[in-house]
Amino acid sequence: MTSSTLLPSPAPAADQPAPTPAGASVTGTRLALADDLLTLLRTTTTEPRPDEQLEALTLAVAADLPVLLWGEPGIGKTAALTQLAASLDLPLTTVIASVHEPSDFSGLPVVGDDPAVQGVPMAPPQWAVELVRAGRGLLFLDELSTATPAVQAALLRVVLERKVGALHLPPGVRIVAAANPRASAADGWELSPPLANRFVHLYWVHDREVVVRGLGGVWPRAELPRLQPERLAEAVAFARRAVCGFLEARPTLIHRLPSTETRRGGAWPSPRSWEAALTLLAFGTAADVSREVLALLVRGAVGDGPGLELLAHLDRMDLPDPESLLADPPTAELPVRGDLRQAALEAVVAAVGARPERARWEAGWAVLVRALETGAPDLLVAPAAALAGLRRDDWEVPEAVERLAGVVGVARRADRSVERSAERAAAAADAGRATGGRR
Repeated sequence: MTSSTLLPSPAPAADQPAPTPAGASVTGTRLALADDLLTLLRTTTTEPRPDEQLEALTLAVAADLPVLLWGEPGIGKTAALTQLAASLDLPLTTVIASVHEPSDFSGLPVVGDDPAVQGVPMAPPQWAVELVRAGRGLLFLDELSTATPAVQAALLRVVLERKVGALHLPPGVRIVAAANPRASAADGWELSPPLANRFVHLYWVHDREVVVRGLGGVWPRAELPRLQPERLAEAVAFARRAVCGFLEARPTLIHRLPSTETRRGGAWPSPRSWEAALTLLAFGTAADVSREVLALLVRGAVGDGPGLELLAHLDRMDLPDPESLLADPPTAELPVRGDLRQAALEAVVAAVGARPERARWEAGWAVLVRALETGAPDLLVAPAAALAGLRRDDWEVPEAVERLAGVVGVARRADRSVERSAERAAAAADAGRATGGRR
């Protein structure tokens, strides 16, 4: 080693740039290319495509109801909310509930010059101030099931009253939360009943076609429901009539707190959640959404059991008046759906049985003939048998019965044939088990 190797390198002149390390330009180029590739991978488009989950979510957001998305980790809840905010052109504010203190939602006390006179205001956090400044936005409360009970209690006013400390969030702010089931959440908690009852609960699951097409670069587009202006008043009247009529018939469902802790952390019926169901029913009617979307929303508000009962009540509301059918059988408009059509025919028979008169009995047969002309004959077997059982001895059999006799007889024979086939198959299976499958 020479002595020159022990001397420091001379410093560059002040007017000359420092020499670039040998591999710096190569590294920079490679990182730029990597960024270009990442940009291409992250560039996707959207298309209008039926998606019941997304349609239910956007309708609840339009109705200004807090929504809670339940789903396993990695199912796409956060991605759906990000895409929703972009589609609706709403600034997205994400707050991870589990990493905040209760004071981050209830506000921090700020002592002023004269607290005895002015009081001690509760200062809101920065994210709330920015939402108020923007006047609109999508507040995304993520990881809600990992928030401690104290944080959940602080969130009550945020979710229901839209108040953060002394600050009131503007009407243009919508609230959506996401949570993992307790079994798959990191140090998870069950939601407290008061907080759970403030949300519309939607269970997020993956759809194979959506995932495959989305990974190919095209995701479904989130769009607000298209409300029909001429149907707004009618939709509100229908929703009020439906919910009030149902609760009059089922008063025990007005408020029913579940008995288990897990179910209390989901959707359950209360006056608050029935009000949410009424709102969703009005929006769904005005937007003419499908029954599947409406079922997701109603069950997400009041729970599966009460929600399904309400949907069944809606079906009965849609049934035609049996007296109207009996008054003009040749022009009777019967439901197209099989279960509703059979229910309408059974209602006609019940109406005749409630006031049995010969003219009404003959009109009942005429309604069955109308049903034969416009639908499947197999639905007539039970109503025809019940109507025949209402005949009085002095009532002559109308000609309509002749038209139905063959069809009903064929349907009955077909039913017996199916029953005999099932009996033979069951007998063969029993014989096979008795012999142990040996030949």
